[in-house]
Amino acid sequence: MALLESIKIPLGTKIPDFSLKDTFGKQYEGKDLLGERGLLLFFTCNHCPYAQAVWPRMLRLGLYAQGMRMGVVAINPNINPDFPDDSPAKMREAVERMGIPFPYLVDEEQAVAKAFKAQCTPDIYLFNQAGNLVYHGRIDDNWKDEEAVTKEELKEAMNNL
Repeated sequence: MALLESIKIPLGTKIPDFSLKDTFGKQYEGKDLLGERGLLLFFTCNHCPYAQAVWPRMLRLGLYAQGMRMGVVAINPNINPDFPDDSPAKMREAVERMGIPFPYLVDEEQAVAKAFKAQCTPDIYLFNQAGNLVYHGRIDDNWKDEEAVTKEELKEAMNNL
């Protein structure tokens, strides 16, 4: 298991255009996902231990963002025979099992992940209502143990929108 650093992109960067389907075949356009106050975007997957550890937090933060009138989306760029847990069928199971309340999109060619320069999961982006990047970083200061979290950077960034 390799811990990769995110490739930092400049704050103010516009949301790249993209079009992806969810696990049920519904098409989504990136520009249509932007909510009244912005967009919270997670690059994540099912198999990665880091992503597995923070899925409960992503779900809670997604609901929190929706309550703030923000759009929320998760994108899985790990569609590969080497990762059978990340197949669209397994993603669909995860949506149903966890009750994911926002679109979980399939990035089969990793084109969208590359457009965002996302290289690890989870990789988190927060855009304001104008579609400009205002936060790119971690959820909090302890991915492994939620009980030991002392700083919630993503939630702070959301509250500052």
